[in-house]
Amino acid sequence: MRTKHIETERLSFSHWEEIDLSLAEALCGDEMVTHFITKNGSFSTEQITQRLRFEIESQKECGLQYWPLFLKREEKFIGCCGLHAYDLENQIAEFGVHLLPFAWGNGFAEEGATGVIDYATARTDLSALFAGHHPDNHASEKLLRKIGFQFLSRNYYEPTGLEHPSYLLKLTANH
Repeated sequence: MRTKHIETERLSFSHWEEIDLSLAEALCGDEMVTHFITKNGSFSTEQITQRLRFEIESQKECGLQYWPLFLKREEKFIGCCGLHAYDLENQIAEFGVHLLPFAWGNGFAEEGATGVIDYATARTDLSALFAGHHPDNHASEKLLRKIGFQFLSRNYYEPTGLEHPSYLLKLTANH
C-alpha cells in the first residue's frame, strides 16, 4: 500500500521511490507520452533512471516532484502530475502532467491539475505556477487555458530545440 500525498475524487498522488523504476519505465518509455518532451521522441533506459532519481531528489530538496498518479479505486498507475522548482526565489514552481495513453480523454489531467493547484494554494507559500508545452501539443494548451493559466511568451526549450508557449497561473486563496 502506497502512502498517499494528495487525493482527489478519483485520483491519489504518491511519492516516487527507487522501487518505482518499472513505473517510470512504463511512463517515460512510452513514445506516445514522450514524443513532445524530447527531440528524438524517446528516452533511453539511462535517461529514465536519471529522471526517477531527479524526482526523488526534488522531493527531498524542496518537497516537490511530478508525483506518481494512481486511480484510487484500482490503485492503477496512470502517470504523474505535480510541481518542480522553477523560480523559488519568486515563489514560482513549474507545473506538469504526463499521463499514459489509456488514461487520456477521461478528465484525469484536469482533475490531477486541480488537485495540484489546490495543494500549492493551501500547503505551500508559492505565489504562482509556470507551465509550458510543445507547440504541437494542443491537448496541453487546452488544459492549461481551461484551468486558468495565462499565456506569457514563447521560450526556447533545449530538450526539443523549439520555442514552447509558456504560461503563468497566479495562485490565490480562492483558486
